[in-house]
Amino acid sequence: MATSWILVANASEAKVYSNKGIGKGLEIVAKLSHPDSRKKTSDLVTDRPGHMQGSGNGHGSRQPATDPKQHEHDIFARELAQQLDQGRTSNSYQRLIVVAEAGFRGLLNGVMNSQVNGLVSDSIDKDYTKLNDKELATHLEKVIYL
Repeated sequence: MATSWILVANASEAKVYSNKGIGKGLEIVAKLSHPDSRKKTSDLVTDRPGHMQGSGNGHGSRQPATDPKQHEHDIFARELAQQLDQGRTSNSYQRLIVVAEAGFRGLLNGVMNSQVNGLVSDSIDKDYTKLNDKELATHLEKVIYL
């Protein structure tokens, strides 16, 4: 029987579970955390915006091109995508279920390569990172037999 991986994630923490078939339950493969995603924006930037010469008599200020929190979310999404790709290349799973809040799942979809995206059988737009294994299994019973 094919092994399924279940990624349960939000922008600051993730767990990867494995299921090897009916009645086998969930086995934790990896726990990942990105504490910078939880920090305040003011804690992520080290300085005030820089100044530049504006047109006319005034000065303008330079704002970062992307929001620092969004940047941290992007970094974590790329880290998770790399973990999933490593599992794919080592043939650790043949099916992937992604469970994440909709906005973060969109980030993941954008950074996962086509081979990993091709293994995604189901996506659930929920943040189940705080659930214990039994509660998670109850929510997943529509997409996988545990």
